[in-house]
Amino acid sequence: MTRRIPFVDLASEHALLGDSIERAIQEVLRSSQFILGPEVERFERDVSELLGGAYAIGVSSGSDALVVCLKALGVGHDDEVLTTPFTFFASVEAIVRVGARPVFVDVHPESLCLDVAHVENALSPRTRAILPVHLFGSMHGIEALTLLAERRDVPIVEDAAQAFGSRRSGRAAGTWGAAGCFSFFPTKVLGALGDAGLVVTSDVTIAARCRALRQHGREDGAHVSIGGNFRLDALQAAVLRVKLKRVAHQVERRRLHGRAYDDAFLGLPGLALLKRESDWNGAVYTLRVLDGRRDLLAQRLAEAGVETAVYYRRPLHLEPALSHLGLPRGGFPHSERAASEVLSLPVSPAMTEDQRNGVIDAVLAAAK
Repeated sequence: MTRRIPFVDLASEHALLGDSIERAIQEVLRSSQFILGPEVERFERDVSELLGGAYAIGVSSGSDALVVCLKALGVGHDDEVLTTPFTFFASVEAIVRVGARPVFVDVHPESLCLDVAHVENALSPRTRAILPVHLFGSMHGIEALTLLAERRDVPIVEDAAQAFGSRRSGRAAGTWGAAGCFSFFPTKVLGALGDAGLVVTSDVTIAARCRALRQHGREDGAHVSIGGNFRLDALQAAVLRVKLKRVAHQVERRRLHGRAYDDAFLGLPGLALLKRESDWNGAVYTLRVLDGRRDLLAQRLAEAGVETAVYYRRPLHLEPALSHLGLPRGGFPHSERAASEVLSLPVSPAMTEDQRNGVIDAVLAAAK
């Protein structure tokens, strides 16, 4: 029987840090400060220094980070927010949760990130923000989008949930727009032991609003706005501080696997590689399987012991929860095609060279 190569291997990753994580948790238990407090403040300071953002605000999840950030920018009822239809549901859900209307712009066919060439035509007097998603860790097009947003005076909220550790032109994901939002879901490049998130901004006003909103809109002893319970747990912050020390090594391991895949699959008939920057964080290695053979390839890889994943099988404009938008099939052809072609391969930092070569051999054999 073929030995299984897991898509994610958190047990092996945590084994390297087990003692350090246990000590960090014990310190929080002894302090009895479980919500916000000094441990969260230390994590915010550490991550801010790493990203080069002036202010970091720890929150309860990446999904809540988007909600907090949009509310901090004043986005609400009857406003429009531009975003991509090819991403996780939380990206558009945050827009709806603050009362705004999502306006979709199709993805670039080579990167699957928001296609900047079509953004300007989608802007309207009701546009209050642009929400690009750094899909699979890629920041493709962020320079052009930043210039457009500055010229049209529309703030960018970066959905950097998958992009912790990614950089472009030496600048970290999450620091290009008015604010950036991160998820620390356990399977992310920097993952907690549960849900956790972060907002990063260089704007002191946005930072203050986010800090108030995460605590039910409380500021200086008074509730000045309607916020929510979006606070980061001290236990999660403590674990993240431990992991933060090794995140650069983890990113390099992921990149190493990604480069090996690129070298092996470049020019292979029936497969198409995605465009991304060299300092991509290796969050998810995704390729496109052409000619309607994606599910067949995934099945053959499973039979060979290789776990894969599909992100995402349905573009957001076709989700039942968004049927009220009245957007028909065919409206965003690149996103719809991508949903039928994308396949993600194992890229865990715990994966060995032999396992990676096993994935490569299995793909080459199955793709024939």
